[in-house]
Amino acid sequence: MLFCFVQLQVSVTQQACVLNQALALCRATPSSQHPVWASVSERQYKSMPTHGIGRWRHLLPKEAPKKKKDKHQMKEIMAETDTTYGTLNVKVSGYDMTVVEHYSQYIHNLCNRLGIKVAESYALPTKSTEVMLMQEQGTKMYVDAVLKTHERVVQLSRLDTAVCPVFMDVLLKNQPEGVELSVKEHTEADFQARFKGRPELEGLIAQMSH
Repeated sequence: MLFCFVQLQVSVTQQACVLNQALALCRATPSSQHPVWASVSERQYKSMPTHGIGRWRHLLPKEAPKKKKDKHQMKEIMAETDTTYGTLNVKVSGYDMTVVEHYSQYIHNLCNRLGIKVAESYALPTKSTEVMLMQEQGTKMYVDAVLKTHERVVQLSRLDTAVCPVFMDVLLKNQPEGVELSVKEHTEADFQARFKGRPELEGLIAQMSH
């Protein structure tokens, strides 16, 4: 009886060893049929590229290319009516660029509060003025200082004649020292004044055209 029990215990131990060896072998050699036992770092989809997934623009109909607008094209000048002015230029000029810039921003914000339509706001080319002095003994002159004039323009469209007196009164009361303020109708010459002339380039273009 004792011999049979010992023989049964040995056989169970052998079966457990064989099962452990088989399980270890399955874990060591991954199978393509059972990817659960495969290594995590190994890619099983190398032959299936993912290029093009998520793209949808090729499904939409092709649109015609948009034409580029000319940035230097002059806008139409509004004509005045019985109750409104046409296109007006509020020009601010001075030697201190910071004061001129802040005052032009104040005018723009004031227009927004009063409901006045601002067509555009831009800066004009800086003008330089040389101050010449003559020597005490002699006739030669030398440059004593260079003054730079900075100009900003706030262009208004369809300014109401009833709002204009109030608007101008507020501007004049808040005008800083050393800043010149002018209001005039917009013309084509004012539009051309925005661009700085380049005589050398214009001369080359004239030679190429001839």
